[in-house]
Amino acid sequence: MLDEWELTGRARTHLLQIDNPRYAIHREVYAPFKAMQEAARRDGFTLHPFSAFRDYKTQLRIWNRKFAGEKPLYDRNGQVRDQSALAVDERIDCILNWSALPGASRHHWGTEIDVVDLTQAPPGYVVQLLPEETQPGGVFHELHLWLDAHIEQFGFFRPYREYRGGMYEEPWHLSYEPLATLALEWLTLDLLEQVVAESSMLGRETVLERLPDLYERHVRMICER
Repeated sequence: MLDEWELTGRARTHLLQIDNPRYAIHREVYAPFKAMQEAARRDGFTLHPFSAFRDYKTQLRIWNRKFAGEKPLYDRNGQVRDQSALAVDERIDCILNWSALPGASRHHWGTEIDVVDLTQAPPGYVVQLLPEETQPGGVFHELHLWLDAHIEQFGFFRPYREYRGGMYEEPWHLSYEPLATLALEWLTLDLLEQVVAESSMLGRETVLERLPDLYERHVRMICER
């Protein structure tokens, strides 16, 4: 069970803090993820948690910096968009194609892990977290072939395996299905509306006006296991 504070990234009481590498994860997710890491290691891969739990304040900071034009916005192919040409609605849509609403990120739950294998990358390589890295010829392609064959046996799936009209493809994003499925049901539209209304989110009024649709497309719309 996750309470409303844990669901929306405003509490850490559901988490286990891991060091070396440093990341936080839901207590119930640690054992299956560790087992998957060990299985990957036996097959020659180092399953590195590039990003796991992300709190509300961090998600809000990401959102506000993107909305204010302090961070770039990308199209589906990873090309930078011209933000000066975007109306408020377009800016919101562009952000949500790659980033979650503060309070609605699956990373708040501690059930989500973005994975890479840094041992497969050349020295000095800067991880982009773009689909091309996982495709044939990409630096993490071999890792993703392994993930294709093994993640389900450990209870994980890819909620953004393909584009369905909400979030763009994120094949590196793994979700622990037994708990994440419940968390998605617990994160109601009413709860999210309350969090957004009380926030310092840039574009808040427009987000609130559009929230029912945004909730369906960018929170509920995922690829099933």
